[in-house]
Amino acid sequence: MFQDIFTNNLASLALTNNGKSRAITAENPTGEPGQGGKASNHLGSSRKGSPCLKDINPGETVTLCEIKGPGVIQHIWMTVTEQTEGNYFVLRDLVLRMYWDDQEHPSVETPLGDFFCNGFGRGCTVNSIPIAVNPTRGFNSYFPMPFLEKAVITVENQHEAPIPALFYQIDYCLYDSLPENTAYFHAKWNRQKITNIAEDYVIIDEIKGKGQYVGTYIGLATLERYWWGEGEVKFYMDGDKDYPTICGTGMEDYFGGAWSFATQEYGKTVENTYCTPYMGYPYYSKSDDAVHFPFHNDDVPPMRGFYRWHIPDPIRFEEELKVTIQQIGVYKNGLFERQDDLCSVAYWYQTIPHQPFPPLPSVQERWPR
Repeated sequence: MFQDIFTNNLASLALTNNGKSRAITAENPTGEPGQGGKASNHLGSSRKGSPCLKDINPGETVTLCEIKGPGVIQHIWMTVTEQTEGNYFVLRDLVLRMYWDDQEHPSVETPLGDFFCNGFGRGCTVNSIPIAVNPTRGFNSYFPMPFLEKAVITVENQHEAPIPALFYQIDYCLYDSLPENTAYFHAKWNRQKITNIAEDYVIIDEIKGKGQYVGTYIGLATLERYWWGEGEVKFYMDGDKDYPTICGTGMEDYFGGAWSFATQEYGKTVENTYCTPYMGYPYYSKSDDAVHFPFHNDDVPPMRGFYRWHIPDPIRFEEELKVTIQQIGVYKNGLFERQDDLCSVAYWYQTIPHQPFPPLPSVQERWPR
């Protein structure tokens, strides 16, 4: 029975268990049985009277759910008004946090867009197993998020203007108990506006506990010329000091590509974006979006977004984990140390309590270059 809780797929659909399916929306914020869609409007009772949270003011934190367990969040969908008065980085200005059981500190803390592999405050389509972003800014997460006692999810508006509307649905299942070896979902954002020469960028550090690392999102704004993707991804675990246990062969290799993602079209080298179930390069741009950015210009650093899900191949650790990536490029004279602008989201499961996260950078420090 326990295995069925976490293996909802085509092969298991014919199997029953003791789960109780529930959903939380703005119309049924507690997920109570028989209480969905009761709000009224001019069409009458139960006619889509309150489908979203409205006018979330600057500095305001709204609670999307507070669920008593044991249970497992199975799917999260949300969308938000992208454009408001003032600046245009709403997806970077909204902070998503998740708390499990009686933990004081969040286990998830990241800008909302970046959590869904939409960095730089910009939207893009993502087609993968745990994260799907559909037109237009339809954010979906299928990461299973178990909890024994309580699950709390919040969104804080750190934007300079009110957010007119936030639509969401959280689908979950309640159980009598969970397996003893159940770990808790975590995700943390980081950013270094200019990496230090010959120092690896830190995707995540100070993970303490037992668990498995399950995914990486990276947003890269290149600040130097020539090819940028030779840096190796490293996993330091369980006592590793100078050298890691797992070290890859390059950035484009880690994200499943090869040979600079490049093809030749009409005599010009073109990088190819792609989305696959476990790895992808969904976003590339070297210009502002004239629709959403009034000071449109093409003189901006190229921006690239990547994801890699360790679902068939989780990185398992017993006591601790640190994940880094080098900034190494190549040109006609060979390899060279680069300095670029990197941000990232690390995704993992672990036992709790966890190490408290460092404070999230200010809004201005999160804005794209």
